[in-house]
Amino acid sequence: MKENKTKKTAVELVLIALVMLSVIRQFFLGSYHNMFLGILTLILFMVPQLIEKTVGVTIPAGLKTVILIFIFSAEILGEINAFYIKIPIWDTMLHTTNGFLMAAIGFALIDLFNRSERFSVKMSPYFVAFVAFCFSMTVGVVWEFFEFSMDWFFHTDMQKDWILPVISSVKLDPAGANNPVTVAVESVVINGEEWNLGGYLDIGIVDTMKDLMVNFVGAVVFSAIGIVYLKQRGKGRLASALIPKVNSPEDLQGGSSYAKGKNGAAGGNGPDTSQGGNSKGQKEKNHE
Repeated sequence: MKENKTKKTAVELVLIALVMLSVIRQFFLGSYHNMFLGILTLILFMVPQLIEKTVGVTIPAGLKTVILIFIFSAEILGEINAFYIKIPIWDTMLHTTNGFLMAAIGFALIDLFNRSERFSVKMSPYFVAFVAFCFSMTVGVVWEFFEFSMDWFFHTDMQKDWILPVISSVKLDPAGANNPVTVAVESVVINGEEWNLGGYLDIGIVDTMKDLMVNFVGAVVFSAIGIVYLKQRGKGRLASALIPKVNSPEDLQGGSSYAKGKNGAAGGNGPDTSQGGNSKGQKEKNHE
């Protein structure tokens, strides 16, 4: 535990220093919107610690590093330094990482339930990984809803536009049949002005589907790692560095009193089959 905290603190110190430098710089540039994004980044950096305290898990140093770098890359590099525009694949990389991270969070939550004494149903590694995958995809879809809503109501262009050199549509069939006609787009005229963009300006749909597909890739990769982790609990180095670990009663805050109510339980992981099991479970619930 101490070693993990030391690694976490080292990563946070470096990134916090960079973010604070960015906030100061944006202040002197008079860009208060970007300064707010920097402050928001500092707040988001506290999310891993908040998850650890509220959910009762320990986020490994490897996963925590990925989370912090993801936040830094999205807000400081992506938004403030316009990497989304300067580097075309930046958004794709972040959405892939997001799918990976959301699967990790979903995996930790379902694994927490799966190992809890309060739940009699135990799930197979494949089902746990499947639920983690579904959780990640659900978060990805909800985020795309958010992007669309911001673009529709506030004209923010969170769904980045794409240039499509070719259009294939049944609307172009002169016979009115259900036959798609493919047309190369050489020029577009908008309000009497010719736009030489090299194609048709797609509004959001390509970006949305691309984001969901790479989210799918990230979720699948983590789910596969999760299956290996559950089958070989804690043995794989890669899995151990990326899978959030459910805290034992002694590791939780106030763990001594928590553990006191669990005397007799084998290793604190098996279900309490003693006659007073229900009252013990209620005491644990009240303590939490």
